[in-house]
Amino acid sequence: MTAENYLAGHVLLIDKPLNWTSFQVVNKLRWEIRQAFNIKKIKVGHAGTLDPLATGLLVICTGKMTKQIDTFQGQIKEYTGTITLGGTTPSYDLESEINETFPTNHITEDLIHQTTKQFIGEIQQFPPVFSALKKDGKRLYEYARAGETVEIKPRTIHISEFEITKINGLNIEFRVLCSKGTYIRSLANDFGKALQSGAHLSVLRRTKIGDFKVENGVTIEDFIANLKN
Repeated sequence: MTAENYLAGHVLLIDKPLNWTSFQVVNKLRWEIRQAFNIKKIKVGHAGTLDPLATGLLVICTGKMTKQIDTFQGQIKEYTGTITLGGTTPSYDLESEINETFPTNHITEDLIHQTTKQFIGEIQQFPPVFSALKKDGKRLYEYARAGETVEIKPRTIHISEFEITKINGLNIEFRVLCSKGTYIRSLANDFGKALQSGAHLSVLRRTKIGDFKVENGVTIEDFIANLKN
């Protein structure tokens, strides 16, 4: 790869590590490309945010390919992960601590599998209060961290597949195919409610965006090591 390749436009498939924000990944790759080729300025962006506690596929666009970001963002996404039953958190994942616990003795494997059917197709979903969505110029997580309550409107999303792949006690492993705008954290929270209990997302990995697959991606370290190859 050359400087001209990156400036003309390139798509990078990165396997995002745990505890990195998508913004941090973009900044790191931009800096490494600029340093490697002595480029003063280059556009770099991602096609769909992953939360810090999620791993998996980040589609990174450079140069003129950044014009395709909206197209990539609109494609179907696949996620795998784990929903843990019995407790909820304010962020719907492990970013915040469990704030309420619920009974789980009534939950059977059959009930778990049957309940997934409620979430197939076009559904209304409330985004998490701990999210980067903006309301009146501020991000929702800013209100949440300040202890302020704001009205959040539901959004129409589409889930084409919601498969339970393994049940290990209170930990439910799953695979989801969904539209742009779907929050898997909200799905986990809503799934707990539908089971007449509570739940939170404990593991999340994005495995596909459209035809892009995480198995074809590279780690940040491998990308940097092979930058000029």
